[in-house]
Amino acid sequence: MEEGPYKYIRDGDGKVSRVIRIGTRKSQLARIQTDSVAEQLKQLYPDVHLEIVAMSTTGDKILDTALSKIGEKSLFTKELENALENNEVDLVVHSLKDLPTTLPPGFTIGAVLKRENPHDAVVLHPKHAGKTLDTLPKNSVIGTSSLRRAAQLKKRFPHLDFKDIRGNLNTRLKKLDDKDDFSAIVLAAAGLRRMGWDSRISQILEPEDCMYAVGQGALAVEVRAADADILEMVSVLHHEDTVLRCIAERAFLRRLEGGCSVPVAVHTQVKDCQVRMLYLTGAVFSLDGSDSLKDTMQASMAGGGETLQKVDELVQRAGVTAAKIPGHAQDRAERLGGDLADLLLSKGAKDILTVARQHNDAR
Repeated sequence: MEEGPYKYIRDGDGKVSRVIRIGTRKSQLARIQTDSVAEQLKQLYPDVHLEIVAMSTTGDKILDTALSKIGEKSLFTKELENALENNEVDLVVHSLKDLPTTLPPGFTIGAVLKRENPHDAVVLHPKHAGKTLDTLPKNSVIGTSSLRRAAQLKKRFPHLDFKDIRGNLNTRLKKLDDKDDFSAIVLAAAGLRRMGWDSRISQILEPEDCMYAVGQGALAVEVRAADADILEMVSVLHHEDTVLRCIAERAFLRRLEGGCSVPVAVHTQVKDCQVRMLYLTGAVFSLDGSDSLKDTMQASMAGGGETLQKVDELVQRAGVTAAKIPGHAQDRAERLGGDLADLLLSKGAKDILTVARQHNDAR
């Protein structure tokens, strides 16, 4: 039964409970990720009835064009956000890296879950078993749909050729295995692991070879910013270190105004020495990787005391609302991302990104 924007269900004993509708993309990986979030919510709130609503997004439908060419920042999120806005769903599960750094008005990221391995992974064609990117023959073709990966790997492995490959994980692996077009493909390790395909990972790319995308490996729960009940409900899923790392990464990308159409990469760590420190390395690249800027900054996450007035903990930082995580730490993480972006911009990052955008548009 419906009452206002909410849906309720009555069980056999006459007990009424609210139905929480979770929006997701239709792909197998999206469903696995959403099921894992639903499972955690079910354990925390056994009386709540969960319903999963799957839908296709623009990015799922346009499979013959490189993501960077489509020019739409919310490729994998817009249809889901429309459902959220229309009260057809109450929360949406995303891969955080798919979410633009500035969300539409009225939405917020109510939970960022503990990060899976954020690095990229190499999956080899079976005939190249045992090799690495270093040992593949000259002119071997590597499939990737990411300008960020291609830019870094072209520079690091100049003997290889890089070509676009689109489709969900299942489709890309099929394209690799069933034909001889690609010697290997590069994918996010997190997706492969969530699918249970760890055995296909031939090589994990360390930051020296390929830094990862902003938010990669983390799941995000997007909610209506004004829906206090749902915001409170999902907030327990937040993982503090992941939240702080991803706020810094998203603030960095937002200041650079980057998206799918420019090669921007990051690497973050939280280290507990005498003081808890957040380290952020960020980089921008030309499309062929020949021109790049990279730097590292750090900030302390310890203690408070910077401000005496009460902080509004429902404030968003880089699109994230995390009331249960210390506000001073979130503020410092967000400032760290902006400061590192400003440092790279002062060294000429804007020129590199502008040229990368122009070259990408001309491709």
